Amino acid sequence: MKVIMLAGQGVSSKYMFNGLSRNIEIQKVLIEDSPNKIKFLRRRIKKMGILKVVGQVLFIYYSKILYRFSKKKILKLEKSYNLDHSDMDKSKIIRVKSVNSKKVKSLIKSLKPDIIIVNGTRIISKNILNSTNALFLNTHMGITPKYRGVHGGYWALVNNDIENFGTTVHIVDPGIDTGDIVYQNTTSISKKDNFSTYPVHQIYIGIKMMTQAVLDYKSGKLKTIIVNHKSRLWSHPDIFTYLKNRIFNGVK
Repeated sequence: MKVIMLAGQGVSSKYMFNGLSRNIEIQKVLIEDSPNKIKFLRRRIKKMGILKVVGQVLFIYYSKILYRFSKKKILKLEKSYNLDHSDMDKSKIIRVKSVNSKKVKSLIKSLKPDIIIVNGTRIISKNILNSTNALFLNTHMGITPKYRGVHGGYWALVNNDIENFGTTVHIVDPGIDTGDIVYQNTTSISKKDNFSTYPVHQIYIGIKMMTQAVLDYKSGKLKTIIVNHKSRLWSHPDIFTYLKNRIFNGVK
């Protein structure tokens, strides 16, 4: 069985690759470049308005500071969960501009994978999804379809929906986290956790579920499940929303 990854440059891709590699051989990892920030912001402003986007940009800078202050906690969680953030095997890495590029389409055709594991990339186009018979599997940091989009764990806490703080492994379709669900699981956090540490808890259970999903597919036992949640798409918090929820709801 041939397995490849389509991955972003975040640390979660390293966690996922190293975690899966303990049980599964990953043939190649196609890592995409970060999108052009100016073009990205222009599209977002057109869609959401300048005030919302300015608030989101301010929160991004704040979250970077929060990450630095949370580094000790993150390292402690990594040790507890046996997460490995070391660099991937360079011989397996192929750099690409976008997961939706002609180069990726050509690479998929030449590699002929059975499974394509997606982690931290932009939305994958129909053109790429339809270019192969391989199964695309994604790990989503949230419980779908209730918390589609980004930061699903954080938004569950904001909504005092602690029982839905978790992770989903699903088949990728052209929508945003709308594909058929293979596995879902929830986990708990402590009062010491914050926006920077929530995803560490989520990726830990995500790696276990993704490993099982790949092994299920290999043995012909892969199944999907039906979850009766109201579907909603969530975006990045802005600094004003974050501060409001931190002060009044205690969600860090």
